[in-house]
Amino acid sequence: MPSQSPAPAASLRRSPFGTAPGGAAVACWTLDSGTGVRAEVLDHGATLRGLHVPDPAGRTEDVVLGLPALADYLADQPYLGAVVGRYANRIAYGRFTLDGQAHLIPPNDRGHALHGGPDGFHRRGWQAAPAADNGPDTAALRLTLHSPDGDMGFPGALDVEVVYRLTAAGTLSVDYRARADRATHVNLTNHAYFNLAGAGRGDILGHTLRLDSDGYLPVTAEAVPLGPVAPTAGSAFDFGRARTIGERIGDRDRQLADAGGYDHCWTLAAPEPGGAPRRAARLDDPGSGRCMEVWTTEPGIQVYTGNALDGSLTGPAGRPYPRHGAVCLETQHFPDSPNRPEYPATVLRPGEVYVSRTEFRFPHLGAPSTAAAVADGSSEASRADGSDV
Repeated sequence: MPSQSPAPAASLRRSPFGTAPGGAAVACWTLDSGTGVRAEVLDHGATLRGLHVPDPAGRTEDVVLGLPALADYLADQPYLGAVVGRYANRIAYGRFTLDGQAHLIPPNDRGHALHGGPDGFHRRGWQAAPAADNGPDTAALRLTLHSPDGDMGFPGALDVEVVYRLTAAGTLSVDYRARADRATHVNLTNHAYFNLAGAGRGDILGHTLRLDSDGYLPVTAEAVPLGPVAPTAGSAFDFGRARTIGERIGDRDRQLADAGGYDHCWTLAAPEPGGAPRRAARLDDPGSGRCMEVWTTEPGIQVYTGNALDGSLTGPAGRPYPRHGAVCLETQHFPDSPNRPEYPATVLRPGEVYVSRTEFRFPHLGAPSTAAAVADGSSEASRADGSDV
């Protein structure tokens, strides 16, 4: 009886990607599942530059919008694939008061702070190295960043760790951890733009989306929450059953008209017992047969339909990114939480550990659609003493 070949092992490799202003070398790290899925991560901005996923017939496409060269990431661009922080999404007027002291974050989005300010984490060089304690079926990359006291106006020094893991089943997980030496606000997410047909292959209006949510946050014309959660039932924001993104994106609804599409936070149910991730969204592309589920420990998910894409950005394959050419599914706490005591809290105090986990699963590859085991201390619900980041 002929012997069977061992399954390919997952792997991680580093390749140069250019030199940042100031002379620091920037690298692209490739996480290979060994079974057909590959992720590319830059240590500039802890950026997910590419995610190559086979369709059911084995044809592989990069389903994340990326850019050809480092110079493109250093230029003005809409956070493609970056980890954004200290505070993802908007803080009204860039102002908040914490423990009786007022703080001002530089506004860069219609008078409000967006994604941590103009020099947020998406523009930083992160320290990168292979993550330890992974078996042969997982490739993992650990990125760390020190944010000093007063960085972009935020109080306290913050040490951040982001770990990307890619398993043989094709699941890409992102784990976030942070510690502060003074009370501060923390809200981290990844700003990847997804097109399951392939980056630059048309728009995503024909993709179907289901959100495990029955409420969302209506916003002002400047995209800051008005306040209370609104029910989605019967509205253009009702994705409680799967339907195409384009079905009602053109409704005569001021929420859609002001944003040019969807750019809103949907609220999610409480985390699973023990803080394990629960499903937040499922995205399907009928044309390619690819589907993706987003699982998270976070209380919200911001859906952004690439309303400002206009074809001026071109990907590594030479294809332009048109309007609605991708959708962002950003797991996070609610926008403007520092000014909204009724929202889930985003304060991190000394001695606590900020922890959050998001998983991108691809059921058409046969990956499980149940809650995966989560490493100790990786749930968002835990804000307690842990190992150093």
